[in-house]
Amino acid sequence: MTDKALRCAVSGDFDAIADIWHASASLPGVGPPNMPSVADLRRRIDDEIAAGWKVTVAVQNGTICGFAAIKPADAVLDQLFMKPGFIGSGFGWALFENCIERMPAGFTLHTASSNENGRRFYEKAGMQILRHDSHPRTGHPVTYYVWRPHRAEPAVALRG
Repeated sequence: MTDKALRCAVSGDFDAIADIWHASASLPGVGPPNMPSVADLRRRIDDEIAAGWKVTVAVQNGTICGFAAIKPADAVLDQLFMKPGFIGSGFGWALFENCIERMPAGFTLHTASSNENGRRFYEKAGMQILRHDSHPRTGHPVTYYVWRPHRAEPAVALRG
């Protein structure tokens, strides 16, 4: 039996999160051309948490296999990464749905324009392209997306 769960990250998870972030963002086409070190990402996690990041981790049999970091005050899905061996496990969808639950009015994100798998994932999840631009830190090409809740169309009474 496999034990799978999502939970809020705690400080003891931050090293594993940095490792996952580095491993996944280092895959071809995913991260910036000059990938920061694991130590740099680990320091950034502390800074982002202090600034308001809310992080959810995906855990399977006690192993952290993915995470999503949101900035709810800004309605931004800032990071969503799976450990390479867990890509396609369904946890990415669960993390994305958790982001929707936590930001039900909608949110934005950006991903490397060259990240074909990530872009396909976000588009399948119903995100719409806002624009193509440059990454605010590194300058490499990124695509900005928005997720908005679907508005139910008003019911039309049929007369007959």
